[in-house]
Amino acid sequence: MFVSFSYRPSMALALLEAIFNDSGSETQWISKSSRPMGVINQPSGQIKLTNVSLVRLKKGKKRFEVACYQNKVQDYRRGVETDLDEVLQINQVFLNVSKGQVASNEDLNGAFGTKEQEVVIKEILSRGEIQLSEKERQQMHGKITNELLTLVSAKCVNPNSKKRYPPTMIHKALAELKFNVVTNKPAKLQALEAIKLLVQRQIIPIARAKMRVKAVLPREGNAEAIAQAASLIAATEAAPESATTWMCTGLIDPMNYRELVTLCGKCGTLQVLDMAVLDDANQ
Repeated sequence: MFVSFSYRPSMALALLEAIFNDSGSETQWISKSSRPMGVINQPSGQIKLTNVSLVRLKKGKKRFEVACYQNKVQDYRRGVETDLDEVLQINQVFLNVSKGQVASNEDLNGAFGTKEQEVVIKEILSRGEIQLSEKERQQMHGKITNELLTLVSAKCVNPNSKKRYPPTMIHKALAELKFNVVTNKPAKLQALEAIKLLVQRQIIPIARAKMRVKAVLPREGNAEAIAQAASLIAATEAAPESATTWMCTGLIDPMNYRELVTLCGKCGTLQVLDMAVLDDANQ
């Protein structure tokens, strides 16, 4: 007599569990529900306010703060934005936003002479100091850095090739000199400091650059334009005298080129003789 037997994985698993969990006199079956489960401990995250700009005002020996959207405070101060709901994250005055400490009516009345939230908020927005978030500081730092590098690249040349350095090479040179860009100083002022440092240290061949141009304007009706153009052109060269035409050849700062084009573009001409010339008088 033959008995057919079909193999089932579930039966084999049950037999193995019975063997390994036999206490000697009684078989102990282990169900899936009774098996010890591994506990996954997930760390609780800390929520940071990364999209908040704070405006802080100290008054009456206390510091008051309001939480605003990025870039909206400047729009409010320029009059571009007048809706407080578009400026504020929450219509509330705080003693400390990060700790969630709300200013009481007594605090507001003692410092501002009123407990009206809207009146106090408007004064804080108008007179308070803007506290930039980390993201805003990074954006501003990047903007100032790019502006600085562009200015340095436009104002300097390689004295050997008389070509301007690209901003990337200027950035690398300033990094080697450990020149730090800050956000509380105008980019133009920092660019002048960077140029002075680069020219002094000469880790790359670099010098201030000038453009050599020739400007021509009719004298009649252009006295003001001629005076402005003459003030932009330095180290002028001798030009033939003419009663009807003003002519000037000399060196200009590249940053003044567009202004000179505007002055000469309507009724005169401006010719670029050399894109980059060293002004020996300033060396």
